[in-house]
Amino acid sequence: MKVSLRWLKEYVPIQMAVKELADALTMTGLEVESITDRFACLQSVLVGRILTVAPHPNADRLSICNVDTSGARHIVVCGAPNAAPGILVPVALPGTVLPNGMEINSSVIRGQRSDGMLCGESELGLGPDSGGLMILNEKTPVGQPLPLALGLSDVVFEIGLTPNRPDCLSMIGIAREVAAIQKLQVRYPETIISDRGAEMLNLTSVTIEAPAHCPRYAARLIQDIQVAPSPFWLQDRLLSIGLRPINNIVDITNFVMMETGQPLHAFDFDLLAENRIVVRTASDGETFVTLDGKERRLTSEMLMICDGKKPVALAGVMGGLNSEIVPNTTRVLLESACFSPQSIRKTAKLLGLATDASHRFERGVDPHGTINAMNRAAQLMVDITGGCMVSGYIDDHPGPNKAPTITLSVAATNRLLGTAFNPHEILDFLSLVEIAAKTKPETASDLIQATPPSYRVDISRPEDLIEEVARLSGYNKIPTTLPAMPAETVLLHSGTGLRSAIRTILTGIGFFEAINYSFIHPDACDRLQLKTDDTRRNIVRILNPLSEDQAVMRSSLIPGLLETMRRNNSKQIRELKLFEIGQTFTAAAEEDLPEETEIAAALWTGLRSAPVWHEAPANSDFYDIKGALESLLSGLGIKDACFTRLADDDCTYTKPGYTAGVYIGDLLIGLVGEVHPQTLRHFDLRQTAYIFELDIAKISRFIPTEKTFAALSKFPATSRDVTLIIDKEIETQRILEKTKAGKDALLESVHLFDVFEGKPIPEGKKSVSFRITYRSTTETLADELINNRHQKISEQLIREFKADLPA
Repeated sequence: MKVSLRWLKEYVPIQMAVKELADALTMTGLEVESITDRFACLQSVLVGRILTVAPHPNADRLSICNVDTSGARHIVVCGAPNAAPGILVPVALPGTVLPNGMEINSSVIRGQRSDGMLCGESELGLGPDSGGLMILNEKTPVGQPLPLALGLSDVVFEIGLTPNRPDCLSMIGIAREVAAIQKLQVRYPETIISDRGAEMLNLTSVTIEAPAHCPRYAARLIQDIQVAPSPFWLQDRLLSIGLRPINNIVDITNFVMMETGQPLHAFDFDLLAENRIVVRTASDGETFVTLDGKERRLTSEMLMICDGKKPVALAGVMGGLNSEIVPNTTRVLLESACFSPQSIRKTAKLLGLATDASHRFERGVDPHGTINAMNRAAQLMVDITGGCMVSGYIDDHPGPNKAPTITLSVAATNRLLGTAFNPHEILDFLSLVEIAAKTKPETASDLIQATPPSYRVDISRPEDLIEEVARLSGYNKIPTTLPAMPAETVLLHSGTGLRSAIRTILTGIGFFEAINYSFIHPDACDRLQLKTDDTRRNIVRILNPLSEDQAVMRSSLIPGLLETMRRNNSKQIRELKLFEIGQTFTAAAEEDLPEETEIAAALWTGLRSAPVWHEAPANSDFYDIKGALESLLSGLGIKDACFTRLADDDCTYTKPGYTAGVYIGDLLIGLVGEVHPQTLRHFDLRQTAYIFELDIAKISRFIPTEKTFAALSKFPATSRDVTLIIDKEIETQRILEKTKAGKDALLESVHLFDVFEGKPIPEGKKSVSFRITYRSTTETLADELINNRHQKISEQLIREFKADLPA
């Protein structure tokens, strides 16, 4: 929002220095991002005296002027008819950039060198085009920069506004803030209009067919106007804040919009079919040509302003080409309305069409300011265009709103702000921004009842009033205090410690933590190929999703990890080891909250390790992700976990035959396996990936709360190997578990070191070799003792699994 201080002074006297005012506005929440002077570009325009004027030898309408700028002489070619010796004029030296964008350079004009330009008011932005030079007062000091000599200054603030302050998208809105800072009153522009009559009701009508989108629509009719360029003062006001003047009618609507914050629109009344207005929503696929000459395709959510037959404007965004003000316009229908912010925001976003009007309507305009703004613009149109105002006006108000009455606690205000304001001080602060407030006598003045003005659409609750007290008293004046910290230590929640332990272990073995949104695409369950009766299909839908890709709560962490893999792969990052810890959500009964389950999941894809020169690179496989999971469980102190192949029917997003369930006893605590190729294709992935999932709540009960230690044996270990030929379908995990189940006091560990299939092993069989390590804590083991024990274990395994020994 650009604010010209020269314009602002029409509504409030400014008693502060520019820098001081900028700092004060920033501290009240209106950040001044830049400070510029409109006339700073005129510093290289000097006051000069014309010494001589001679005709140009090669041009009848040009003259050659010899100009003195106090110590320097300049030869300037000039075409102004009022150039004469002895007068004082502005001289723009080479390098000057005038307000209209023209850059002055030394040049040769019809064979004569010209070092600058003698300027008129219009070139300097100081007046209308007079067709001649600007003649300065004889007492003006020669050689001085023009801004200094004439006292020219118009400081412009660029203010960054937050979306909750639409009331400050106007000069009067900023004036209210300046007045509050200086504890002064705002001078509102006066509009005197007589409405003794209802002639307008006989000429036109307004019908609102979409009151939810348009709670108020007002209109006036001005006739016998003459469309022409605006007077200089009006053009200057618009130019000061970066708006381009067009004609007197359009300029007045822009001026009043920037003055009051209420967007207006002017229709050529004679171009309106049946001379009436209908406010309705568009039809899907309907087209409309806006003022910029572009055809727009509309949807049923877009609000249109129509005449008796056709659309004439995109409500709150832009007018139509079929009803614009043209040079021969004589009657103007002036629109001032209040539109639904949501409706205008959707329309502007869908069409990619942002305007000054839509910017204000999207944030909310004063619902009670429509008539004042309309009357202000109508009066200006009568005064400037010579038109005649038709008596009466239309104000269709199907959705009137009432300002809320808010109860504010003085004690709560001081508690939240850390201040000690009394009720009278708070009342004084609120009165500075025109908030009507009084104490409630029955509460010993601790409670204040406040009614915000209609233009403060951002104030609806006590916290909003507390914010007003804070910013008006000065954020920098609120005392700084440190939060109270209890001296005693507090044990962390067990879940916090477990999550931290999982992070420590997985990062220690080379994984990186991923943090994804809890919202995912609605088709995630389909892409995971979940069965129809899978509880994870009971998704929780978001009422107001940020986007279509984030419309439901996640019921699994796997989609997020696969999406992260896809993004990394698209950036040529192929080697990934990722993990995530987070909640998953499944819908319960309608009255109940969703069921939340905390899951730890990991993904491994790409090479097993970084390539090195002395060995060929190897891709990661199932046993790598299984080893990572075993390391995690071991690090958590869980020793009884076992891995069992999942039935093919139980594999959905993992590959059958390459997936294992993770059990502790009969309790399934997770799974580990290769991602199904079809699932990878659903996520647009072309690289094999392996994952595991763990239910944190289930594993937490098996994590030992106490740690025990045993002394290391000082006696040597001895090992024996056993090779068995077993059925191909027997899992080696079962053999390991059976060996350990014997609980032999001397058995230290069992390790699978070889699996072989093929000749000479019979078909349907496989050879598995185990290394069993024995150790005693009290003595060195004798071979005879170990051989006997090893023989018993081997015989037991042969009987249990119907195994054979190698030939």
